[in-house]
This record gives sequence, C-alpha cells and structure tokens, in this order.
Amino acid sequence: MAAKKSPQNPFKRFVKWFWILFGSGILVIILFFLLASWGVFGEMPTFERLENPQTNLATEFISSDGETLGKLYLDDNRTPVSFDELPQHLVEALVATEDARYYNHSGIDARGTLRAVLFLGKRGGASTISQQLSKLLFTKKPSGGVERIMQKVKEWVIATRLEKQYTKEEIIQMYLNQYDFLYNADGIRSASRIYFGKEPIDLRVEESAVLVGMLKNSSLYNPIRREELTLNRRNTVLGQMAKYGYISRESKDSLQALPMKINFNPESHREGLATYFRMYMQRWLNQWVEQNKKPDGTKYNIYLDGLSVYTTIDSRMQKNAEEAVETHMKRLQAEFFVQNTTQRNPTTPFTGLEGYEIDVILERAMKNSARWKSMKRQGISENKIRASFREKAEMTVFDWNSDSYEKDTVMTPLDSIRYYKTFLRTAMMSMDPQTGHVKAWVGGIDYKHFQYDNVIQGSRQAGSTFKPFVYAAAIDQLRYSPCDSLPDSQYCIEPLKHGNMEAWCPKNSDGKYSGEMKTLKNALANSVNTITAQLIDKVGPGSVVEIAKNMGLTREILEVPAIALGTPEFNVYEMVGAYGTFANQGVYVKPVMISRIEDKNGTVLYEYIPQTKDVLSKDVAYAMINLMEGVTEYGSGARLRHNFNKENTVYKEVVTGYPYELNNPIAGKTGTTQNQSDGWFMGMVPNLVTGVWVGGEDRATHFNSLNYGQGASMALPIWALYMKANYGDTDLGVSREAFEEPEELSINVDCTKILEEIKEDMDTEDDLEDLDF
Repeated sequence: MAAKKSPQNPFKRFVKWFWILFGSGILVIILFFLLASWGVFGEMPTFERLENPQTNLATEFISSDGETLGKLYLDDNRTPVSFDELPQHLVEALVATEDARYYNHSGIDARGTLRAVLFLGKRGGASTISQQLSKLLFTKKPSGGVERIMQKVKEWVIATRLEKQYTKEEIIQMYLNQYDFLYNADGIRSASRIYFGKEPIDLRVEESAVLVGMLKNSSLYNPIRREELTLNRRNTVLGQMAKYGYISRESKDSLQALPMKINFNPESHREGLATYFRMYMQRWLNQWVEQNKKPDGTKYNIYLDGLSVYTTIDSRMQKNAEEAVETHMKRLQAEFFVQNTTQRNPTTPFTGLEGYEIDVILERAMKNSARWKSMKRQGISENKIRASFREKAEMTVFDWNSDSYEKDTVMTPLDSIRYYKTFLRTAMMSMDPQTGHVKAWVGGIDYKHFQYDNVIQGSRQAGSTFKPFVYAAAIDQLRYSPCDSLPDSQYCIEPLKHGNMEAWCPKNSDGKYSGEMKTLKNALANSVNTITAQLIDKVGPGSVVEIAKNMGLTREILEVPAIALGTPEFNVYEMVGAYGTFANQGVYVKPVMISRIEDKNGTVLYEYIPQTKDVLSKDVAYAMINLMEGVTEYGSGARLRHNFNKENTVYKEVVTGYPYELNNPIAGKTGTTQNQSDGWFMGMVPNLVTGVWVGGEDRATHFNSLNYGQGASMALPIWALYMKANYGDTDLGVSREAFEEPEELSINVDCTKILEEIKEDMDTEDDLEDLDF
C-alpha cells in the first residue's frame, strides 16, 4: 500500500520565500551599486578625477610678513589649507555634529542608514562626511524622487572610493576646503577670515562651532541675516561636542552662554587692504601669463589655478600708509570744501576757468564714463545718451562724512561727474632703497569709487622735486659742494642756448631776489629758482636728462632749461625709484613688487631678479642726501621737526596733524606746481624712501594759495603720519639712524658755520610761510 504524503509545512515555505526574496534583494542592491559604479545611471568620476578633483582655486596675494592681502577669483574665493592648519576643536566639532562614527566606517554609515530608513530621516540623516564631500565634488542637485535615489547611490559609491583613495584627515581637509559658507567665503580659510577676521588655526571653540553649524545649510544658518537661528545651531554643535566627550559639560554650558561675536570682513576686489596694488598686480599677471605658459602649453588662469603671489608689500606698513592717507585727506578735503563753496567760488570745483572750458572738461569726462560707453555699445543715439545724463537717478556716492564713506542720494549722472571732480586725489608709494622692495602702495582715496591708480597710471608735473636731479648733475660734473655759494639774483639764459628760442629768466616764487650769496644747501632747502637756473645753465639740460633717465625716469624729458623747475611729468612709482638712488649710495634699484610666484602645488614659477644700475658715486649720492637733509632741517620741510607756538590754522591738527616732531635724520624735498595744482613730498631715511602726491583730477581743481596748496601742506603730512606710525612699531625696523657716510668722502658737506647763521634768523612759522616752495 502506497505511503501517504505528509502535508507541506507552510512555515518552511514562508522561510524559503523569505530567503529567496532577501537574497534577491541583496543581489538587486549589489547589481544596483555595480550598475551605478559602471556609470549606467550617470557619469562617474574616473580614478584620475578622484585623485585630482577639479576645484577652482583663487590666486592669493601674500605680503612679505605672511599675511593675505587679497585674492583674485571669478566665482570661488577659495584658498585651501592643510589638515595641520585646522584647529583640533574644529575637526572634533565637525565629527561630533556631522558624522559621529566617522573613524569607524569606510564611507557609508550602516547604522545611520538603517536608522534613516526605519524612521524616514526623522531621527537624523545618514550622510557621512565622505558622502557630503562626494556630493560637493562630483554630483549635481537632483530634480526628482527617482533621481534623488540615483544620486544617493552614486554618493555611496564615490564615498567608498574616496575612502580608499584618501586618509580620513585628507577627506576632512578637502570637505572643509570645498564648502561654500556664503559671502564669497568658499572654504574654511575664507570663512574664518570673512566671519571672524582670522586664520582657521586661530579660531576659538565657539567660533568653530558657528562654522560647523553652517555646514548643515549655510543659507538657513546665516550669521549675518539669521543671528538667533545661527546662535541656536552653534549651541547644538557645542552640545554634540559635549555628548561625544570632546568638551566637558561645564565647558559646554559656559560656551553656550557666550554671545556670538561675528567680525564680518567681506572680501572683494574693491575692498580690503592694498586694493590699488592688487588691481595693478592683476594687470601685471595678465601680461605674465601670456608669456609664461604651463608645461602643456596652455595658459595659467589667474582666477582658477590657485597661484600664490608672494609680494614685497608689508601688510603693517600698508595699513599705516592707508590710515595716513585717510586721516589727512579727510581733513584736507574738508578745508577744500570750505574754500570752494559756490558763494566763494561760483565755478567750483574749478578755479580760473571760463564756462566753455568747464563744459569741455565735463564733456570729456562724460564720454569717458562707463555709462556712455555702455550705452554706445547698445547702439543708443548720442542725443538720447546726453539726455540720460540729465535725468535724476538714485545712486550711491563717495562721502567722507558718511559711514563707510558712502551715502545714498539722487542726482543726475552729469552732476555726479562734477561732484566727483571736487575730491582731491592722492598717491603714495614706499620702498626699501637697497632691495627695491615696495613696502606700501596707495593709489587713491577709495578704490571702490576712484579706480584710477595715481601711483603708476597717471603722471603729474614734478615741481621742485625735480631739482635734486639738477643739483646731482652739478655736483657730479662740476664737483660742487653743498657749501658752495651762488648769488640769488635775477638770472637769464640767453636766446638760442640749450634749445631755447627766447631768453629764459625764471623768477623766485615770491618775485624777490636777496642779491646775497646762498649755499647750494640753502638754495635747495628753500627752492631758490634763480640758483637752480644757474646750475642747469652750467651743466646743460642734456646732462640732467641723462642722470634722470639713468635713475629710472622713463618718460619723455625735453632738453630745455625749464625742466630745472619741474615742468616734466612723472608718476610716484618712478619718482620713488629715482630718489632711492640717493639713499642707496648712488645705485639705482628698479622697484619690485613680486618676489616669487608658485602654483597650487608649491612649484616656483617665477622669481624676481634685481635690476640695478650704478648712476652716481657714493660721494655724490651722500652729498645729495646732505643737501636734502637741509630741506627738513630749515627749509620747506622743517615743519617735520619744529613745534612753533604761533597760532596758524594750517598747522593745527584739524588740517595737517601738525606738529610731528620727528627728530631723526631725514632727507626730503617738497614740490609745488603752478597754481598749486600739484603738491609733492619725497622723504627718505636710510632704509625707506616714500613719495606722496596730492592734487585734483584736473589741474584747475586746486587751492587758491600756498597756505594749503603747497606740497608741505598737501603731501608732507601724509608722509609724517605714515612715518610716525611706522616708528610706533619697532618690529618694522624703520631706521632712525644717520645715513652712512663714505669712508673717504671727497666732497665737503660741513656747512656748520653758514647753517648756524641761517638758523639764527629762522625763529617763527612766518619764516616757513615765506619760503619758496
């Protein structure tokens, strides 16, 4: 009899199907990940891309004292830092908040993933730091649910590959360097500088907590716009640090009680330290990349390739220079406005011009404006363009008396052109004469509103600051001494001599001639024109031009006697380089702004080679220094030293910051051009040469008298304030010593007896006011 079949156990069937479905699910998941890794669901990064992820890196300008001056970038203001440059508490805050089991997984947190699936993300997500990095580097924002799942799978695959390719420390470093913290704060270094004004390594624990809190959503946890929300997020991060034992409960409580102190320092091309210098360097780099290609023949991109440009600028001296310019120009401009009200000067800001001449200036400015050029490119007719310049519009303009030096107003574009022409402009450059290293560079009063760089783009008449080149030629060729004398009397160079068609008979600025014999030192100190005329007649204009050219003045100089009084035009950059020859014992060193350039890997791409030229002997150079020391001892620059008691508004602190009471050896020369259109001061100590120019954009914009319009009032105060600040920081090493005298000086510079007689007669400020500047 056949045996009966036992009934099948339904539980076994359930178990069987469970394992079939479970195994199939595992296989599907494995297949899903394999397909993703093969790029079926979208392109996956290659091994090479994983090894060298494409990240846009800003070019960084670095000062000689190791500070970041600024950066060049298009969209990404990113400068990477190494893991060693990250504070430990920042890393701990990141791990505690974003990925507590970071050091225990290989890119995917299984526990976190299971929790996120079971609770639908209500108890926290499962994205690891490695996954977040993969999202930043290689994946795009999904548009739908299915695409979101595909992206998450790709993130998992890439995360595991990253874990194989990099160490845990390298992944944290890459993640923090990549994240966008808003306000051009790309990466942790930019974020630290922009939100707290410091490098990452200097961050405090509570500051690190703010930045880590932003990683969840920088737009939501924005410390500038959503302070309370960001504060709460910071405290959550601190709580996580305590939870995982990185800080104590007591530390957490005390840190959470602290207010959130944001030191907001936005970084842009138009703001920050050394803006004029940085924009000059941008132009320089654009030329450099044309001539210096990558090994593969392509051009470097100065906005994306992460170049490090090591400059000669000292950030501390640059700050001193900018503060000196700001302090003095604000005061000087206030006085200019007082003297140029419409009641006092109906043609303000212009002086001595007819209406049609003013119209020509405004017409030229209008056609050179960005507004005109933009509308012209759009094909708009000139009539419509002109009409638009007479239509009132809301605008933000520069204003010394407003916060951040800006104010909102309503005016026509044409009125704004005239408004901006009322502001006096300036330029200042400071250089080490022995190395040629430029230490400070200020091209104007505010780059955002006045982008013309007066240090190097413009050129203005040099006035009496050109006279030392005439004296140098005379001492060099005729072996004159500072103590030699010439008569202060009317002097004429006859017609047809030295290229002149007519007789040249220059006057002293006050129209007076003492008829007395004056030493060359006295004559230069007081800018006696008649004696300068005699010197250029004796040596000839050609000799003066040759010396000036050898000292770095490249612009055209006519070989005529009138150059002796400073008719040629130069910029501050060239004048500082030329004066450096005197301070460097007769050797010209071309000013240099860059010491070297490195690529993002630290490979040196460029290194500066000094360019020098022997121009004067040590004896002649020292004699010239001695001559120009007279300018600051008892000449037009004597206010640097003296503190007169007599009341005179030009010397009050309200305008010039006087008195300065600098008592160390200083050689210098003031310069003032016709109608007070330009004011100069060139000042030297043994290891620093600085030039300052002040004037209007147009020569018709000027003070009415020498009281405020001379170089000693317009330009010298900036030099004095700058040097006082430098001397206040002994770490800068700016010299207070005497200039080095040659061992066997062959030129007599001891005019002691003559100088004592001069000083006996100079007791009051009136003597300074009467000097010929």
